Formats: sequence, C-alpha cells, structure tokens
Amino acid sequence: MIKLVATDIDGTLVKDGSHTPNPAMWDMVLALRAKGMQFAAASGRQWASIEQMFEPVKEKIFYISDNGAYVGCHGRNLFLNKLDRGASDAIIADAREAGLDIMLSAPDVVYMDRRNMEFVDWMRDGYRYRVNLVDDLARVGEDLIKVSLYKKSGIEAATAQIREKYKDRLKITISGDMWMDAMVPGVSKGWAINLLQESLFITPRETMAFGDQLNDLEMLDAAYYSFAVGNARPEVKAAARFQADLCERDGVLKILGLL
Repeated sequence: MIKLVATDIDGTLVKDGSHTPNPAMWDMVLALRAKGMQFAAASGRQWASIEQMFEPVKEKIFYISDNGAYVGCHGRNLFLNKLDRGASDAIIADAREAGLDIMLSAPDVVYMDRRNMEFVDWMRDGYRYRVNLVDDLARVGEDLIKVSLYKKSGIEAATAQIREKYKDRLKITISGDMWMDAMVPGVSKGWAINLLQESLFITPRETMAFGDQLNDLEMLDAAYYSFAVGNARPEVKAAARFQADLCERDGVLKILGLL
C-alpha cells in the first residue's frame, strides 16, 4: 500500500513558473489522506510559495522546499539545513563576478538586490515569494539555507566553473535551464523524503514520487514507485521505474487517480 506521495512542482505538477494547479488537485490530496496516505510537495521553491499554491489544503500536506533544505508543515518548520557562511559568501562573490543573478534563501524569506528588478518582480509577483530587498547580499545577517544562481538560459554552461570549484563544499544541483542551487552537503529532496519516511515509519516500497529535473533524482531514488513525467529530462526518465503523461496533460493527477 502506498503511504507517502511526493511530487515536484514546476515542470511536473504545473508548467514552469505557473502558480495554478488543476483544481482537482485539492480533492485528490483530500482523497489520498482519507485513504491513509501522506502528501508532500517537493520543490526548489520557498515554502511560502508552496503554501499559497496549495492554499485549500495547506494544513494537510508536508512542504519540502528549497530542494530539501527546509522540511515543514503548515505553521512550523520541522528541519532546517543551514549553510556555512564562509561557503555562501564565497559563492556569492564568484556568482557576482560571473554576472549571474543571485537569490539567498533564509527559512522564511528570500533576499535579493536591486540589480535586476525584472527578476525580483518575477519572483515576488509570479512565484509569490516573500522577498526582502537589500543593498548588499554579502551583508545579510540571517542564517541561510540555500544560494540560488539564475540565468535566463544556459545555466549549466554559465556555472560550470562554480560547480567544479564548490562540488566538495556544497550540494549543488541544476534545475531546468535557469537555476543552480547550492545547499548544505548531502541535502536533497531525496534526503527530505528519507526524513519523512523515518519519522512516519514508511518504507521506500510504500512511497510514490514524481519528477522531471536533475534535482528530482534523489527523490525518485527514495521511492519504489518513481515516475518521470513525459516531458522529463532523459536522465530522469532513465532513473525512474515508471513514466507518467506530460505535465501539460496532468500526468501526476492521472496516476494518482488510479490509487
């Protein structure tokens, strides 16, 4: 019996950047809960963005945000993975030199500067992030859980040197063509799924997960019933045991409807 369902959001449950899932998702979450299953939304997004997206059932789900750096539920965090400040300051400096946009994730807010207000507006108004604007990102005093580097396209090539430099100091993951995230070593969506499994006495054989990008690989590995949506990267399709329909055709909902 499936006891835990986890899904990525962008590119898996909704189209990249969308904030409006199929309304049938709310009834699906409630139906899963009625059958004794837990539901986790697992994303690189901030938890507040996830909560607004799942507003009708926000008290019924787990949030795995910031690619696993934050694990929580409505009203409280359950686990945070805080970055070493020396490592985060160093990668901020290198990203600035490379001309990349930077977003710093604290547990409840992200910090951005004013160099690219189009980027700021997109995160604040599109993804509905809680954003604090600062003059100098290197002087943010709050604990950080993730450093995100952004480029409109070609992020893998643009961050190749940075990823090589910090591969032994930080957990670095690529999400789509625009994002590179740096977190505490060992942190991933898969690590967060393992945490929930251990806390809830759920096995991988009782877990179902859906994804489309490289930052979903560890999560899929943590679930026996691992699904790549039809639009997933080839590496994700190769790693998953099963395949769902395209994100645009509600592939996740179709599979959940069979449970």
